[in-house]
Amino acid sequence: MRRRSFLKTALKMTAAAAAGGGAMAALTREGVRAAPDSAPRMVAFPEGFLWGVSTSSYQIEGAVAEDGRGPSVWDTYSHSFGRIANGDTGDVACDHYHRYAEDVELMARAGMKAYRFSIAWPRVMPQGTGAVNAKGLDFYDRLTDALLAKGIQPWPCLFHWDLPQALQDRGGWTNRDIAGWFTDYALAVTARLGDRAKHWVMLNEPSVVAIFGHGTGGHAPGMTGRDTCLKAIHHQNLAQGTALAALRQVGGRNWQLGTVLSLQPSWPVGGLDSNYPASLMWDAVWNRSCLDPLFKGRFPALLEADFTRIAKPGDLERIKQPVDFLGINYYSRMHQQPDPQGLFGTGYGSAPEGTRKTGMEWPVEPDGLTEILAELQEMYGNPPVYVTENGADYPDTVGPDGRVNDRDRIGYLRDHLLAAAKAIDEGCNLKGYMAWTLLDNFEWSEGYRRKFGLVQVDRKTMERKPKASYDWYASVIRNNAVPLR
Repeated sequence: MRRRSFLKTALKMTAAAAAGGGAMAALTREGVRAAPDSAPRMVAFPEGFLWGVSTSSYQIEGAVAEDGRGPSVWDTYSHSFGRIANGDTGDVACDHYHRYAEDVELMARAGMKAYRFSIAWPRVMPQGTGAVNAKGLDFYDRLTDALLAKGIQPWPCLFHWDLPQALQDRGGWTNRDIAGWFTDYALAVTARLGDRAKHWVMLNEPSVVAIFGHGTGGHAPGMTGRDTCLKAIHHQNLAQGTALAALRQVGGRNWQLGTVLSLQPSWPVGGLDSNYPASLMWDAVWNRSCLDPLFKGRFPALLEADFTRIAKPGDLERIKQPVDFLGINYYSRMHQQPDPQGLFGTGYGSAPEGTRKTGMEWPVEPDGLTEILAELQEMYGNPPVYVTENGADYPDTVGPDGRVNDRDRIGYLRDHLLAAAKAIDEGCNLKGYMAWTLLDNFEWSEGYRRKFGLVQVDRKTMERKPKASYDWYASVIRNNAVPLR
C-alpha cells in the first residue's frame, strides 16, 4: 500500500470532516437504504453479519481466591501501592463469576449472537503448568452452556493479560519456554470446552502486553526496557503459533482458530515529514511486529536486527500459521513524533486540530478503522476479520430517571460502525463486530473511574442498569443496520 500518500489523503479527509460536520460527513456512503423522511436513514450490513460484545476475565470476574484460582500478575500488580488509580483492584470486579447468568441474559435481550470472553489461565492452572483445576473449568462450562442456551456463540480467548504469577516468577513472557506452557494450557481448555465452543482466540493484543507490561512498566507485570519488550512480543508470537499448530492437529475442521491484535494506524504528528520516521518505527513496534510474522513469516524491516538476535532458527516457521479469522481491536490512531526518551525513540503527540476526544483524551477517528481494514485487504491477503473491540470511555451522567443517557458513546459507536460499513463496501472482508464492552469494569491501571460499558454497574450492590447505548446497540442488531443520525 502507498502508505504515505494514503496518510496525506486521510489527513485531508479528517480536516474536511472536522470543518463540515464531523466524521459523519466523511463516512456517509453510497447505497444507503431508503426510508421515510420521518425515520432515520439506515446503512445496512450484509446478511449474516455477526454482532456481539467482548469482555475479559480479570476485568469482570472477581472471585480471585475462590474455587482454587491462583494469583495472576494483575493481582500482584494491582495490590502494589500506587499502581492503580484510587487503589482499585480486580478482587471483586463486576462479580461476573457469580452473576454470569444475569450478564448472559443482558446479551440475549440485546439480540447479541457472539460473546468474546477470556479464560483466566490461573483459574484453570493455578501454577501455570501441571495440574488442571477442575472447578475453574467448571465455571467456563457453565458459562458456555448458558450462552448456547440463549443462541449466543461462545468465543473464548485463551489469554487476555492475566498471566499466572507462578509463571511470571519463572520469567513469564521473557522465557521462551512459555510457548510450551501456553500450548499445554490451550490443549487442556479446548479438551474441556471444544465440543461446544467452536471459535478460539489465542491471544489478546500481544503488542500491548509487551509495550506497556514489559517496556514502559505501566501495566502488569511492570517490567521495563526495549529488549524485554521485544522478547515479550516474540515469545507471545511463538506461543501463539505453537498453540495454533497443536490445536489444528487435534481440532481439525471442527474449530475456527484465530487471534486478536490491537491495530492502530501510526501517523506523523501534523503530517510533517520530520515526524514520518517516528510514525514508521512505532507502526513497526505496535502493528507489524505481530502482523508480519503471522501473515508473512518475516520480521518488520525496522526491527529485523533486534528480533533476529532474540529468535532461534525455525521460529518464524512456527509463528506463521494459517488462521481462520483475525480479530482487531481499534480505538484511535497513534500520532507519533521523535522522542529521545521514548522506548523506541518515538512519542505520542497531538491529533489534528479539531479532533474530538473521549473521556480518556483518546482521539475519535473513525476513518482510522476504515484505514486499518483497507491495509489488511491490500497488504495481508484480505483475511476474514472481526472487530473484537471498539468502544469509548465517557463520564456517565445519571438522569432524573436514574438512567445513563450516554449520547457521546452512541455517537462514537455509530461513527465507527459507519466506518466499518464503508470498508465492507470497498471490499474488506469484515464479518462481524463486538463492542467493547458489556459492563463498566476494572479498566486496568485506570481502575473503575473509566466507563466503557453499555451497562452501568453499581459498585456497592453490583446492580446492572442498561444505558441508552445498550438500547441503541440492540436496535442496530435488530435491524442489522446503523442509523445515519
